[in-house]
Amino acid sequence: MRKRSLALGIASVFLVLWSVFSWAVDAPSAKDNPAELKVANRSIMVFRATLLGESPESRVKRARTVINEVLDESEDSSVNVAPIEQSYLVMLGAKRAFIVSPDDVDTVEYASAQQAAEGAAQKLRQVVTETQEARTLHLMLKAGAAAALATVIYVALLWGMAYLRLKLDKRLPELMHRHSQSLKVGSAQLIDAGSLYLLVSRAFALVRWSVVLLLTYEWLGFVLSRFPYTRPWGESLNNYLLDVARYLLEGIVGAIPGLGVAVAIFFIARGMTAFSRRVLRRLAAPGTFSWLNYETLQPTTRLTSLAIWLFALAMAYPYLPGAGTDAFKGLTVLIGLMISLGASSVVGQAAAGLILTYTRTLRPGEFVRIGEYEGTVTELGMFTTSIRTGLGEVLTLPNSMITNTVTKNYSRTVQGAGYVVDTVVTIGYDTPWRQVEAMLLEAAKRTAGILEDPPPQVFQTALSDFYPEYRLVAQAIPSQPRPRAVLLSVLHGNVQDVFNEYGVQIMSPHYFDDPQQEKWVPREKWFAAPADETKEP
Repeated sequence: MRKRSLALGIASVFLVLWSVFSWAVDAPSAKDNPAELKVANRSIMVFRATLLGESPESRVKRARTVINEVLDESEDSSVNVAPIEQSYLVMLGAKRAFIVSPDDVDTVEYASAQQAAEGAAQKLRQVVTETQEARTLHLMLKAGAAAALATVIYVALLWGMAYLRLKLDKRLPELMHRHSQSLKVGSAQLIDAGSLYLLVSRAFALVRWSVVLLLTYEWLGFVLSRFPYTRPWGESLNNYLLDVARYLLEGIVGAIPGLGVAVAIFFIARGMTAFSRRVLRRLAAPGTFSWLNYETLQPTTRLTSLAIWLFALAMAYPYLPGAGTDAFKGLTVLIGLMISLGASSVVGQAAAGLILTYTRTLRPGEFVRIGEYEGTVTELGMFTTSIRTGLGEVLTLPNSMITNTVTKNYSRTVQGAGYVVDTVVTIGYDTPWRQVEAMLLEAAKRTAGILEDPPPQVFQTALSDFYPEYRLVAQAIPSQPRPRAVLLSVLHGNVQDVFNEYGVQIMSPHYFDDPQQEKWVPREKWFAAPADETKEP
């Protein structure tokens, strides 16, 4: 009777303990900070749940202690997986290594607790194998020999690269000098030998250091992979390199279709540019369009090409590699902000240049006066206009200043090629105006370079308080800016000579009272010292 009561008591206690264990396994476990189980430098399992009152850290300590004891003391190190309720028991020999519960499963890596347990068991088997390998002398000697051979090959490759570098350093200057001499356009050498040598030497240095780093990386990964304890490090190095290579290869292959579309768009834009250039050249023929001629053909062609290429760039942008990345988008925003902040004056100058071009305000070769500057237009650009003065100075004027200034064109109203010259004199009211006009026309007649057809003209532009103002207007033959300044100087000299011949006083610029005697120079004093009569223009 007592035996039966004792057996029933033991069975009751066992049932209670089993129900508690089953409840602990089946019940939702409390989530805690994950803890990673690593043995012999290799990751086996990550515990994420509290099981049987043990936190993930405690489970890691217990499992590591059991695994180390079995590896050190027991000869039976087989790894098996046994189900227990909804969890799985990982056995190492005759001892329980650890339990994998459903709450420990990483759903990204494994689909169920069974797969997680099988994966952990496989990693544990690998740890057992590597531990046995580390305790085998001939295997360790074999690994050391392989590492030593790899080191010898690594050092030999480094020495070979250093030897090759010395050979290249000796031959490179001669090669650069010889090849740089062949890079010429006409008689002008495009690249200096020293600059080419510096560029090529730096490129070789970059390639050399890249190869050295790659060899070092591979040597380190191979040596670490030979020994069981450092094998996970070597495998991670090799896997990382393979992942990078795979990522680059997948990126290149994935970018090929979009890059092909972008290249096709650019080829279409190139064809459209060539077609528009031919069409505009035909439309620029005389009698077709008044606004499109030889002068406006080049800027119109450039603007059309720019519009086509900007449209092509906008169409090809989504297909460019990396166009969808945040870095590429941020770079485009930064470039747009820089252009918007710094290109306002540039856009204004370009717009002014287009206005000058299409309104034909100025043309190269015309003699103009822009504000206080006077000279011949030598170049009409998109942003600036260059004029050469009669004193040989070259002035570069912003196009926006020209559009905001009154421009006098001395070449536009003449008959045929040439330009207008004029000068102003003031003569007293006691001199007949007909005589003054005749003397000014005589001075123009004596000046070489002033055309007789159309004939010079004299205009009375003002009747001031003390004298009338006379303006002599004539047309000169086409010439450079410097001869025009000489022409005006000769004309002014002839005006003084003619007025002195007839004893007429020039009142320019002002006078306050009639002198006792008229101010004019008789002929016998025209060449007073140090003047030289032989140098008369």
